[in-house]
Amino acid sequence: MKYLLAFLVVACVAVVYDAADVAEEGDVLILTTDNFQEVIDGNDYVLVEFYAPWCGHCKALAPEYSKAAKQLKDDGSDIKLGKVDATIESDLAQKFGVRGYPTLKFFKKGKESDYQGGREADGIVNWLNKKTGPPAKTLESVEDAEKLAEKEVCVIGFFKSADSDNAKIFLEVASANDDISFGITSSDDVFKKYEVKDGAIVLLKKFDEGRNDYDGDLTADALATFVAANSLPLVIEFSEQTAQKIFGGDIKKHNLMFLDKEVENFQSIYDGFTEAAKDFKGKVLFVMIDAGSEDNGRILEFFGLKKEDTPAVRLINLEADMAKFKPESDEIKAETMKTFVNAVLDGKLKPHLMSADVPEDWDKEAVKVLVGKNFEEVALDKTKDVLVEFYAPWCGHCKQLAPIYDELAENFKDREDIVIAKMDATANEIEVVKVQSFPTLKFFPKDSSDIIDYNGERTLEGFTKFLESGGKHGAGPSDEDEDLDEEEEEEQEEQKKDEL
Repeated sequence: MKYLLAFLVVACVAVVYDAADVAEEGDVLILTTDNFQEVIDGNDYVLVEFYAPWCGHCKALAPEYSKAAKQLKDDGSDIKLGKVDATIESDLAQKFGVRGYPTLKFFKKGKESDYQGGREADGIVNWLNKKTGPPAKTLESVEDAEKLAEKEVCVIGFFKSADSDNAKIFLEVASANDDISFGITSSDDVFKKYEVKDGAIVLLKKFDEGRNDYDGDLTADALATFVAANSLPLVIEFSEQTAQKIFGGDIKKHNLMFLDKEVENFQSIYDGFTEAAKDFKGKVLFVMIDAGSEDNGRILEFFGLKKEDTPAVRLINLEADMAKFKPESDEIKAETMKTFVNAVLDGKLKPHLMSADVPEDWDKEAVKVLVGKNFEEVALDKTKDVLVEFYAPWCGHCKQLAPIYDELAENFKDREDIVIAKMDATANEIEVVKVQSFPTLKFFPKDSSDIIDYNGERTLEGFTKFLESGGKHGAGPSDEDEDLDEEEEEEQEEQKKDEL
């Protein structure tokens, strides 16, 4: 009897609960500590955004998030979108491990998972529909197909039998793609509308050619490549909303054009860049970054550029230690771009290494200032032991280390065979060291070509023992440093989010 009573209580709660009782803003439920669990328990599917009112990324997401909520509501979907002000509901944020903003969590029948879709309305809706329904929507009429075709991008498979081998391959690819809407049809009227035969696959989009028809032997890999190559514009503009598409996609070579949209010859430069992009569809992503936007200042800085240096082009290979390449010509025309990108793909162009100019007073203080142009001369001097800190100006751990590092240098300033140096690794790059986190400390011993990692205690005593032992004491990681590394990784991740 007690189990029956418990069931009735739960059932009553489910019936009494009404999402209309929860305040909304732009079709998004406003969630608090008081109503959060009730909303999660009362709905099978809920996407929740944890945000901070002052967060620029959250402000950029807000209109797309509301647009997605309205779209789902208009479609009669059971999926709900909610948001939590994490600066007020701090207990909720802590409970779900929120460390940065915005953080989005998806709840499927109460089970939590991380949201991994895009930040545009269509991307949000597509991701949610894929997680809660079939991989491809069944299109029973021309009206169904036309409604799907209202999306920015969609893919339609035309199969008389959903059990055919090709149809199964189509559904396999659709299931693995969370960002794009897929539809499948056996309707004669839809076949006639799009002038296709059985087995055809068509990608429809609101840009460039407008339509791409799959041609060739059908395999899952080939179809996935076709969709990836044609679902983005020939040139995609970097923004808060497109960042996920750019950096989260399968294409890891990006040709970036830094161009102020307000310059007089913008269109002619853009057209030449676009023309070149046609030759590299599916191989290299062509991206335009508005150099006139203050929001993109950090990206220019990452490539060692200033607004007055633009227009400029840099190609980055995210699979090769983020190797950057600079064209030999400053002209941004179709032919020069084709020559440049082909040289990179063919391995005929060496990576471009950034370097600031050598400061006139680089050796005035006890800590010597290194840049790309004087690094080899100082750090690879075989007559001296050289300890180098690779730092970032914004890094909190680097700032904490600074007074200790300065004191260390003062203590060794009279030793002609020991050099304590530092290099801003956000503005300078060298071939022998690839910096992944900050601070990174490397020791270059005299009479040797070895490079030794310093992973000891970041104390004056720890550094001193390391130097006096010739790089032996403190070269191995300690438990304390492993914990510190985890903190640093979190800091680096937050910084990467800020840069995007």
